[in-house]
Amino acid sequence: MSTRARWKLPLGTAGVLALAAGAWLTFGVSPSGDSQAPVATPAAMTPATSRPPVFNAGPAVPRSLDGGLDLVGAAAAQVQAQAPQEEPSGPYPVDLEALRAKLPDNLYWDTGVPTKEPAELRRRAEVEAKWNTLFGRVQSNEATVEEVQQHFEHRRKVSEDAIAFATTMLSDYGDKLPSQDQGLLELSVRMHRTRLAELPRQQEEALARREAHAQRQREWRESGGRQP
Repeated sequence: MSTRARWKLPLGTAGVLALAAGAWLTFGVSPSGDSQAPVATPAAMTPATSRPPVFNAGPAVPRSLDGGLDLVGAAAAQVQAQAPQEEPSGPYPVDLEALRAKLPDNLYWDTGVPTKEPAELRRRAEVEAKWNTLFGRVQSNEATVEEVQQHFEHRRKVSEDAIAFATTMLSDYGDKLPSQDQGLLELSVRMHRTRLAELPRQQEEALARREAHAQRQREWRESGGRQP
């Protein structure tokens, strides 16, 4: 298969927007009030206009519970709706093997590259389930301190790799990419930088919730399990 064939950009994960949060990969909403952005509603079509571009939430998009997928989907839909559609002429101007050589450990190669192989899809589903389970433990305050740290370290890795992949694409091929694809890559960089900036606060809050939950459990046991 040609490494310059048309392929899906990593949006997310989420997924590379998260790299497909997860890839996909699941990230959680902080109970402190992080809200989920509404999904953009496609504009009504009329016979006089051409069919608007559709946001493709395929396997390269992270599937997250922290607002990532919906937020990215809404923003990406806006970028696609505003940018003129460009039909690719000839091979897509990206050499994936050259990118792999520059970023050999990037999560995109494990979770973001589009595939229809059943075995690979099963593997990705297992990876996603693993992170979903850990996310659930963090949200329910049942995770150990080490598990909380692992969860947020993974989220950090996802965003750092998404930024590295997108910035490398823009640096090496930005002047050759369709304007819509440039916009989606730039969107990925901005959104993942925002996520990275929020991670320290979210991790601190998760650890504080865990400690408060553990303290309540200790007090309950010391009282003999009686209701206060």
